[in-house]
Order: sequence, then structure tokens, then C-alpha cells
Amino acid sequence: MTYSVEMAVSEAFAILSGRIAEGSSRLGKTVRLREDIFTERATYFPLSPPGLWSANRKCRMVQTHDGWISVNLPRQSDLELVPAWIGCGFDREPWPAIVAAARERHADELVNGAQQLSLAVARVGSVVSRDVLAPLVTAGDIRSTKSSPLRVVDLSALWAGPLCGALLAEMGADVLKIDSTARPDDGAFYEWLNGMKTHRALDFRDSGDVEQLRSSMLAADVVITSARPRAFDQLGISLTEIFQANPSLVWVAITGYGWLDDRAGRVAFGDDAAAAGGLVRWSEGHPLFFGDAIADPLTGLAAAAGAFEALTRGGGYLVDAALARTAAGTVHKLTQQEPV
Repeated sequence: MTYSVEMAVSEAFAILSGRIAEGSSRLGKTVRLREDIFTERATYFPLSPPGLWSANRKCRMVQTHDGWISVNLPRQSDLELVPAWIGCGFDREPWPAIVAAARERHADELVNGAQQLSLAVARVGSVVSRDVLAPLVTAGDIRSTKSSPLRVVDLSALWAGPLCGALLAEMGADVLKIDSTARPDDGAFYEWLNGMKTHRALDFRDSGDVEQLRSSMLAADVVITSARPRAFDQLGISLTEIFQANPSLVWVAITGYGWLDDRAGRVAFGDDAAAAGGLVRWSEGHPLFFGDAIADPLTGLAAAAGAFEALTRGGGYLVDAALARTAAGTVHKLTQQEPV
């Protein structure tokens, strides 16, 4: 029997949703999920069938001299950096220039150059993992006493982190969503993910607001983040400091490649991270996108499953949830059969 991408995602969903139902039932209300959670964003955004292009048409598969890369340009600032990346300009659309330049260059060279410019570019199938579950890393001390209801501080943005926070809220946790005043996030999809949370906006350029952030983290049972480690370094907040003062905390760190990985500083979004993990279709030697930013909701579920498990153990853990690694863990059977 051919092991398909659809089967891989369904199997990952079954594992993660089962862990979430079991863990949430121990802590509060049982959270039961349906697989259409992967397509929920289509209700709020105009999307197209994925293929060579991602569903939102911001990410594209590009062939290089020795392989394939996924190039994600979701921000205006990304477009402005393309000439510095490929060494030439373009008229109106960057893609013809990118495709032409990539054809003569090596994938790793293009990926490394892009990451130096904070562009989300990944080699297809470059990340390998055998497990869809997020690792739990001991970072503090176990304490059985927790707040009632559980206090969660959600500092995350986009999809994976807010989804994790939404599932904790559905279980019965008191979730505080902290947004940056410099990067407001709103809209119908935002409301779907964050409607059950209380909200606070902080200016992370203001030292007083940074102290409010630190105080909230020190009083929390769970902290959810989606920023890279250097973002907290810039704020003067370290994981070690927080766990020393709040040893039974569960810190759910959602990154592209892993908080503790040597690629922790790399930029990633759902589509390019899925490609990095090999979560793609293959057709006539071409990798094609599957789903809509599929690494995002999968990682949101993995993060929530990890949070519930860490809480039932008494806390004191970093849940190291990584988009690319979750994608790779989803297709660990598939990647043994398909070309990467």
C-alpha cells in the first residue's frame, strides 16, 4: 500500500488529538478536535489549490542546480531584499528572476544567503524527525500545586501558537493574550483563535511594559511564545532567569526549527517549514505544496499536546515545538519512500 501525504497527516492528527483529549481531561474540560481544523483558515482568507505555489500564493517551489527549495515572501520587506539575495534586480515580479538565478546555483548556498537576510527559504526535505510530538526538555522543578484555573500567557502570533492557546482556553485555562503595539494582529481569523482569551497590548520598546511582560511570565503556569530566542535576548529576558524564578512553569516555545537547535535563529513560516520537513506531494520529480501552511496547525496541536503532558507531570519543562520538525515527524514513513 502506498503511504500518502493525506494518510500521514491523518495519522499525525489522530496521535495529537488523542494526546490533547487525554491530557485536557486530566486538567479540566476534555478538548475534542475535528480534522477540518486544518482547513479552517480558508473560511477567512482567499486561498487557491496548492501546487507549485502555496495556497496563499506567497511561497513557491524553486528548482536549483542540485535540488529544490521553497521560497516564502509574505512581507513587503522580503521583496525588497530579493535583489541582495540573488544578486540582481527585477521589474515588477521577483519570481522570474528568482527562478532564473536559482537554476545555476546550489540549494544550500541559496538557503544560507537567504537566512542571512532573514528570508524564509528552505531546502525541501532538509529536516528529518521520527516523531510528531514536541520534545519536553527539563528546565525547572516539578511542583504539584498549580493555579486554578491555570494561568496562561500567550505571547504568540499567526497560527500555531494562538491555536495552542485556544485549546488551553477551551480546556478551562485563563489565557491572557499579549500583543505588541508595534505589530497589531487582528481580523476574523484572529478572533477565531483568540476570542476566548483576555487581551493586553504592550509596547516592547518601553521598559515599563517589558517589566509588565516579565511579571506576567513569572506569575504564569504556561507561557506560549512564537518568537526566536534572540527576540527575548533583546528584551533582556532569558529562559534561565524565568525558570529560576518560576521553576514549575511550562514554556511552550514555537519556532521554525527548534529553540535549542543550532538553526534556532532561522526565519520560517508554515509553508516553507512544511517543505523543509518534506511534507509535500511529489509529481513527476516536482515537489508540490500540500494543504494551507500545514506545518502551522500541526505544530499548534503538537504544542498543545506537549503543554498538557508537561502540566500533568507537574511543570518545569520547555516544550520545544518546531514547525519543520513537526512536519518531518508527520511524514517520517513517507520520506522513506519518496525522493527528497
